[in-house]
Amino acid sequence: QVELVESGGTLVHPGGSLTLSCTFSGRDFNRYAMGWFRQAPGKGREFITALSRDGLSNSYIDAVRYRFTISRDNSKNVMFLQMTNLVPEDTAVYTCAADRSRFYGSEHARDYQYWGQGTQVTVSS
Repeated sequence: QVELVESGGTLVHPGGSLTLSCTFSGRDFNRYAMGWFRQAPGKGREFITALSRDGLSNSYIDAVRYRFTISRDNSKNVMFLQMTNLVPEDTAVYTCAADRSRFYGSEHARDYQYWGQGTQVTVSS
């Protein structure tokens, strides 16, 4: 059984930085492509970034490219999302997801079999 738990969400000022973690419980973390999604108040879930099983290939949406960095440590069963230059539009619940079927992370929520509960990130002065 796979369980994902996000942590690190909090209130941060505009221009600030924050790192989220996604801890994977289960077997064979390195056989899962991983992704981060977010859902802002009143909006649908949005794909942000994804990472391949080996952590060497990634993809980002334009809104976060060059500000956010996805990474993973397969030896510790954890994935990270480093966020810099945060803006109020980044306010959302951030959720990580795991996909056993693909080597590369997908941008489609339907491709992920496991989801965390999410962590709240609020960007406000």
